[in-house]
Amino acid sequence: MSTSKRVITREEWEKKLNEVKIRKEDMNKLVMNYLVTEGYVEAAERFKTESGTEPLVDLASITERMAVKKALHSGDIEDAIEKVNDLNPEILDTNPQLFFLLQQQKLIEMIRSGKTEEALEFAQEELAPRGEENQSFLEELEKTVALLAFENASDCPVGGLLDISQRLKTASEVNAAILTSQNHEKDPKLPSLLKMLVWAQCQLDEKALYPHIKDLSTGMLEDHSASKK
Repeated sequence: MSTSKRVITREEWEKKLNEVKIRKEDMNKLVMNYLVTEGYVEAAERFKTESGTEPLVDLASITERMAVKKALHSGDIEDAIEKVNDLNPEILDTNPQLFFLLQQQKLIEMIRSGKTEEALEFAQEELAPRGEENQSFLEELEKTVALLAFENASDCPVGGLLDISQRLKTASEVNAAILTSQNHEKDPKLPSLLKMLVWAQCQLDEKALYPHIKDLSTGMLEDHSASKK
């Protein structure tokens, strides 16, 4: 048995949207949350001045967090570890998985630089003992050391470890750990809300024809007839 979908006109839909009242203060907090979490310290400072919205963390700590991120993006792992410890030594002391990830990245950078002997010595002295205590660490260590068996990293099945994306992954994990230590969400709320919006539209698609938001960057409504094209 087929059921027809309800058709909601643009006028009806806009009327319903206008009935939803969102406080400006809540919107400002959402924007500040995004700026702080993503590390846009200068923008956060300007937004604080313009809107009067107070951030939930010390803005100076954002600069320090971004300095850690910058060090990781450039492959300076030792500097990144030092900066994390300056921020809060407990972050790495209480998170062996994160510390191993940083040590693994340090090994990757040695291999990238062609420091084969130094890399082998570091793997044996620093990472191997941790691998003996944790099977997942051992597997990651074996994958990383496998890079040394190939003259051309592109020929190695795990050559992706040398990609810049691996640095970005490590930086993301460290950034999340720092935010958690500061009692701040590790992910900004805004992207999650946008995902919820997309999900809600998909659910409503099954029941009605209505104006969609096709482009999240503009938030412009598009009539259901146009969205089919």
